[in-house]
Amino acid sequence: VQLQAFGGGLVQAGDSLRLSCAVSGRTFSRSHMAWFRQAPGKERRFVAAIAWSGSGSSTYYADSVKGRFSISKDNANNMMLLQMNSLKPEDTALYYCALDLGLLDSRTYYNWKKYAYWGQGTQVTVSS
Repeated sequence: VQLQAFGGGLVQAGDSLRLSCAVSGRTFSRSHMAWFRQAPGKERRFVAAIAWSGSGSSTYYADSVKGRFSISKDNANNMMLLQMNSLKPEDTALYYCALDLGLLDSRTYYNWKKYAYWGQGTQVTVSS
């Protein structure tokens, strides 16, 4: 499986940005995907997750992005999207997309160490 994240950039606080993650290669009957982000000197943190294949389109969000970010699937183009609105300077980070096997699990979706496949990351910088 290959993941390629893109769409990052430099924006001002309050602006919007949409990240995309293109998925290619092997497919799985049951999998889920997520966005994580990592700011310099900080741990990788969960942003949002979505069921990818096998069961519906359930989603989860980190409290810090609820109501501002929206994760979705573009099945026609095999892409995962992250619409980010009302961006804040604290959203500045390198954003990664990830995929793991199995159904989306409420007990583990936020744990980056469980994800087997990763994209290369796309930088989002929000100026105040």
